[in-house]
Amino acid sequence: MAVVPPTDVELAEEKQGMAPEPGTSRQWRLFWSSPLAVAGTIMLLFCVLFSFVGPLIDHAQPNNPNLLQILQPPSFQHLLGTDALGRDELIRLMVGGQVTLIVGFAATIVSMVIGLLYGMISGMVGGALDVLLMRIIDVLFSIPVLFLLLLLDAIFTPSALLLTLILSATAWFGVTRLVRGEVLSIKQRDYVEAARASGASNWRIMIRHMMPNIIGVLTVTTTFQVGGVILIIAGLSFLGLGLPPPAPNWGELLSDSMSYIFQGAWWLMYPPGLMIVIVELAVNFLGDALRQAFDPRLLGV
Repeated sequence: MAVVPPTDVELAEEKQGMAPEPGTSRQWRLFWSSPLAVAGTIMLLFCVLFSFVGPLIDHAQPNNPNLLQILQPPSFQHLLGTDALGRDELIRLMVGGQVTLIVGFAATIVSMVIGLLYGMISGMVGGALDVLLMRIIDVLFSIPVLFLLLLLDAIFTPSALLLTLILSATAWFGVTRLVRGEVLSIKQRDYVEAARASGASNWRIMIRHMMPNIIGVLTVTTTFQVGGVILIIAGLSFLGLGLPPPAPNWGELLSDSMSYIFQGAWWLMYPPGLMIVIVELAVNFLGDALRQAFDPRLLGV
């Protein structure tokens, strides 16, 4: 097979020096040596297996009421008891985790992509367009996110897809500012100036030089963003504006438990609250470990 020779731009980039590649084996070893990384991975893996593998083992139906077993405490038949309609609380907790985790991670990934593209274009182009794009972000930042979520949720019928789109549309503003700041810093470095002098286009510079340097910071931000999005999902469901019943999620289960707190039904309140806390701790542990491993300011680079 014929070998394609490198272009003049590629040769110039190699000669002048390329962007330092983040994510080296040393940094990953530093990450996995952190107790926070190990603890966060184990906790997040537990939540994923509990939510997605658990329902395959426990074949109980999460939405089938049984009025003969209303508000039963934990037993061998129902390990986490039953709710006010006699439904098994354990299987509802498992199934509820699926929606919470899927929407949380999907909304975060979409918002990260939007913020990455918007911030890179704004910082790379500069000038009047950069000012205009940042003023748009300032206007969007001035809108109360909770008010916007409540408004859209009241206008449209809630669904997992709609909730993902709404959260994605309101979670990328901060990412844009972070990415733009990184781009403004990177584009002043020697290897970027060398690539520009050799004739590389803005798109090539962004993909080949800036993207590898931004991805580490963006990964750290993503982990913290997941926790924030999951808290918003739980908060909306707690207010009764999440997914409509009978589809369970952790926020809705926690909200329902408040009606029976004075009846001693502790098994309805503590498990969903504990699962939310575990997920939040897991993503925050992973975020701290990633920041310690990949942030050059902490590494002394």
